[in-house]
Formats: sequence, structure tokens, C-alpha cells
Amino acid sequence: MIPYLLVGVVAAVTTFIATPAVRWFSTKIGAIDHPNDRKVHAEPTPTLGGLALVLGLLAAGLTASRMPEFQEVFRASSVPLGIGVAGIVIFVLGVVDDFLALPAPVKLAGQTFAAGILFLANVKFQAVLLPGLYVSLSDDVSVLVTVAWLVVMMNAVNLVDGLDGLAAGIVAIAAASFFVYAFRLSETVLIPAYAAPLAAIALVGVTLGFLRYNFHPAKIFMGDSGSMLLGLVLGAATISGVGNIPPALSPSSSEVFLAYAPLLIPLAVIAIPILDAMLAIVRRARRRRSVFHADKEHLHHRLMDLGHGHRQAVIVMYIWSALAAGAGLAFTFLERDEVVFALPIAVGAIVIYTLFPLLTKVIQDRLS
Repeated sequence: MIPYLLVGVVAAVTTFIATPAVRWFSTKIGAIDHPNDRKVHAEPTPTLGGLALVLGLLAAGLTASRMPEFQEVFRASSVPLGIGVAGIVIFVLGVVDDFLALPAPVKLAGQTFAAGILFLANVKFQAVLLPGLYVSLSDDVSVLVTVAWLVVMMNAVNLVDGLDGLAAGIVAIAAASFFVYAFRLSETVLIPAYAAPLAAIALVGVTLGFLRYNFHPAKIFMGDSGSMLLGLVLGAATISGVGNIPPALSPSSSEVFLAYAPLLIPLAVIAIPILDAMLAIVRRARRRRSVFHADKEHLHHRLMDLGHGHRQAVIVMYIWSALAAGAGLAFTFLERDEVVFALPIAVGAIVIYTLFPLLTKVIQDRLS
């Protein structure tokens, strides 16, 4: 555990130190996000924060490559190199998009290209594990599943990046919960997922280091270069954790759950932004607008309409994401009877907290 934590600390410290310099550089080159009627920030803000995240991830990878505990990961696997190369590609794509607002098809093509680099680096789904059945995936099927998963993760994180600190915090929660699973799996013979917890803890580090400057009022935004990078690395970590399942298995249902639990955790955490994106598509289609037409009706905007302040809306989203991650961890590590009893209580408490400004207003109106 300690070597992983050291990598996470290096990622956090590097990002924390680099962000002010990146903010200065972003201001110098004019990488500024100006307020408008579709955005919630009121002041022009530097938007090249993805550069600090890249530097943090590279520092974490370099540190890990020099540590004896991770020598085998870098010597016998192309996964770390693939994540590094694909991460730089998606970062450059994001920078260009932040400056030029690329058309959606061009952006999707760039995301697919970065995902393809990871596939070539052996970051891919190689099999499907079912109770009593092991199904190998051919490369022509695997590439479709792998690329689709990575593109979904990139766009989900990109979509949730609507309030100060929201994307960084949610990715930190998803990566931390996935690290717990992947670290446990790395110590079993079922899935030797050594690269997975390493990528996850590096993500936790860079997001926490960046949050110091990104939480409201944000001094710098991560931009598309940062949000797509985080989604790519989170997707790569999950695939490397469950994609290379040993074939010599006749798995039971419990083994299948153990194998795929890491994939479900980050998916559960980002389920809220994915659902929000689906509702946005339906909403815009009903109004006969382009699905890429931005608006201020996303879930985090509605939380602010309920009466939550900027920080409070972000914290509400953090809490819901932590509940999703915590529920997955609890179903694995705790007795199910305890989880079934505690989960409804937790959900009820969070619902009341979410609706508290509205409930307060209703009570005040009735009293008056």
C-alpha cells in the first residue's frame, strides 16, 4: 500500500506546485474562458489546467517506473506507455478544442484515435466472464467495446465539468473507490491488475492537487484538455483492471462479481452525469435543437435553481457520488443485511439534504 500512496503523493504535490505556473502561462497566451449567459462563472478564468494534470500524471508515472515494486509493470507491460501517449494525444486535442471549439465529429474522431492507441498498447477487453463460462473476445469485437467504453468515459467526465471543482472531485471519488477494488484484486490470483491501482492512485493525486485551485471560486479551469484526460485515464484504469481475465477459470457467480466490481464502481459514480447527458439529449431533441447546443438546464444548474449556492451544489454532487461508490464498496466488504438496512437511511438523508432549500422555502411560505 505504501508504494502506491507515495505515487499518489507525488502526483498531488506535482500538480499542486505546477498549477500556479500553468495559470500564469495560460493567462500569458490568452487561454481564458470568458463569462457568458450559458456559464455560471462571473470572471474571466484561465482554462489550461489540463497541463498541470498532465504534468502530475507524468511525474507519478516516472516515479513509479523508478520504484522496485513497480518494475515488472513497466518491464512486462505496455499499458503505462500507452496511457502516457494516449493521454498526451487527448490533452493536445483538448487544448485545440478549447481554443477553436472543434466540431463534434472532429472531436469524436480524436477521442477514437486516442482510444485506439490504448487498444494497441494492450489496454483492451479480452474476454467476458460469465458464471461457469469464459468467452474470449476477438480483436475486431474487443476494439469496438474498448473504444466505446473509453469514449463514454471521456465524454461523461467532460459533461460533468460544469461547476468549479465538480469534475475533479467526482473523478477523485471514482478513482479512490476503484483503487480500493483494484488493489485488492492485485493481491489475488484472479486478476493480476497491477497497472490498474497504479493509474487509479495517480488520478486521485492529481485531482486532489488540482482541487486546491479549482474549487469555487476557481482560479483555473481544467478545460476539455483536462476533463477528457481524466476520463481517458479512468477508463484505461478500469479496463486494465478487468480486461485481462485469466482463461483457466470456471467462474462462480461470486468470482464474476469480484471480477467486474471495479468496473461497476466508477460507472456508478459517473451514472449521474451520464443520465444527465441523456436527459439533455431528449430535452434538446424535443425542442428541435442540436444535441450539442449548450444550455443551463443540467443537473448542477437545477441544484442551484433549488437554492443551493455554487459550493453547496458541488458538495451535493460529491455526496451522491460518494454514496454510489460507498454502496459498491459496502456490498463487497460488509454483510449484505447491514447494507440493505443502512442504504435506505443514507439515501433518505441525502435526499432531504438535496431538497433542503426547497423544503425550507415551502415551510416559510406556509408559516407566512
